Amino acid sequence: MSPLPHHVQPRHVLLAGGVGGAKLALGLARTLQPGQLTIIANTGDDFSHLGLAISPDLDTLMYTLAGVVNEESGWGLRDETWSCMAGLEALGGETWFRLGDRDLATHLERTRLLAAGHSLTEVTRHLCSQLDVATRLLPMSDQPVRTRLDCDTASGPATLAFQDYFVRQRAEPRVKAIQYEGASRAPPAAALAATFTDPGLAAIFIAPSNPWLSIDPILAIPSIRAAVRSAGAPVIAVSPIVGGRALKGPTAKIMTELGLRPSAQAVADHYGDLLDGFIIDQCDAAEAGPIIDAGIAVAATQTVMHTLEDRQRLAAFALGFAATL
Repeated sequence: MSPLPHHVQPRHVLLAGGVGGAKLALGLARTLQPGQLTIIANTGDDFSHLGLAISPDLDTLMYTLAGVVNEESGWGLRDETWSCMAGLEALGGETWFRLGDRDLATHLERTRLLAAGHSLTEVTRHLCSQLDVATRLLPMSDQPVRTRLDCDTASGPATLAFQDYFVRQRAEPRVKAIQYEGASRAPPAAALAATFTDPGLAAIFIAPSNPWLSIDPILAIPSIRAAVRSAGAPVIAVSPIVGGRALKGPTAKIMTELGLRPSAQAVADHYGDLLDGFIIDQCDAAEAGPIIDAGIAVAATQTVMHTLEDRQRLAAFALGFAATL
């Protein structure tokens, strides 16, 4: 990779899902200067519920960057109340997808603005500005892409919408295959094209989000995958697997069900030649050899992010590693 001209401000891109992605997103946002980070969020989890347009990963990223997220769960708002859900339950309504009272305001406003003809990119920009989020947060597309999972359920084979699988059925069904409905014909969000061709682009990071559920929906959009592949900047992923286990969510379970050994190496193999670099946890240092043999540079550090300091430290490590590639 060629070094950037001295007069060009280095800029960075992060592909991210929700909770795991938001941790690294916050670390990068706190480490870089304003204007240096663009986050591209998975919208394969988006769905319509109770007549509202819900964008779970966008909201988790937005709330995290705004400093208002419920840090215990990693999603939703801190100090939330649940009166609407209680009232809905009393009426016999659907409450399997829990929406807090203040969180509902976000979905109401998003739904109103989308109905008025604004794009998801425009709506996200507006919501972020209202919450004083300075980091550029973009949906992967303004057109719907929906993650669907072919599963074995208690009542037989079924194709489940993402939230049905993940929330209503608690990720319990066995996954046989995953589809990204609409991805092949979805254009990237209009603002993305210039992001990947920016002469100041210094690195593209892939967050330690679930590769199959959070990152693959983004990369399933052909023009985004092509842009990542051809970008004149190193592409570096952070492994979501530490010591053979996922820190959060069903990543390891899904890997096993798809016939893969839950390991950092399997994640690197999955991303394949998209990657120039791969960051693994120091406890997985023994897996570095085969990854390096595949032509991917490897760096090991502590990747578990419990605190803000952990997030900023990993972000600084990732930025330093990128500068060597």
